[in-house]
Amino acid sequence: MNKKQWGFTIITVLIGVMLAIQFKTVKNTDVRDTRDTWQLREDLQNEEALRLELLEEIRSQEEKIAQYENNIAANKEEILRTTLDELKTEVGLTEKSGPGLILTIQPIAEELIIGSQVGKVTPDLLKRLLNELNRYGAKEVAIGGHRVINSTVIRDINNITKIDGYSIQALPLELRVIVENEQDAEQMYKRMQVSKSIEDFFIENLTLDIQLAENEITVPAYNEPIQMTDMKEAGKNSEGGHS
Repeated sequence: MNKKQWGFTIITVLIGVMLAIQFKTVKNTDVRDTRDTWQLREDLQNEEALRLELLEEIRSQEEKIAQYENNIAANKEEILRTTLDELKTEVGLTEKSGPGLILTIQPIAEELIIGSQVGKVTPDLLKRLLNELNRYGAKEVAIGGHRVINSTVIRDINNITKIDGYSIQALPLELRVIVENEQDAEQMYKRMQVSKSIEDFFIENLTLDIQLAENEITVPAYNEPIQMTDMKEAGKNSEGGHS
């Protein structure tokens, strides 16, 4: 085989390899991620929001530590009082105002439910709705004039839906939802317009009306004792401190 034939053979092999690589590349591009891209995007946004929230909390705590260190003698009482007020606000023990939404649950018109019973707001319906609102950025929520906090219990007692012991049988039932800012309120309003909760309530012969509040709305303070079920008093050691 002369040099020309060798050269032609090598070029042919190289072209074959390049075509094989190109074919594999094109073939691989046909493999698609079948996951819900909107869900992935929403999960990513939620994770990013949580990360920013944690960073903000860390920054706030670092500032408090600096305050304690710099003013421990002169302003200790004032700093403790400020911290206590912040904790009360965080757990819902103070009245809160801000931008948000007003949701109203009421029965479907009687002529549309001939032969069916008037709808009832069940604990499951409320819990699913609250989960959705929290997912969309709710900061504070009140149901029927009662503040919802982390320890709030929604359950059925003798076929009556109750929130922390308060009956919420009467309709219409109003929910007030406060968010961080007006932009968040508008975003939540748009999302809730296509919410699955609307369909869930309709199936139970109820309507869920969602309105963007024109002015700031107010939710009341939580007015029930907060139960500390898993806390115990620390014992004292032999030196007079706490163990």
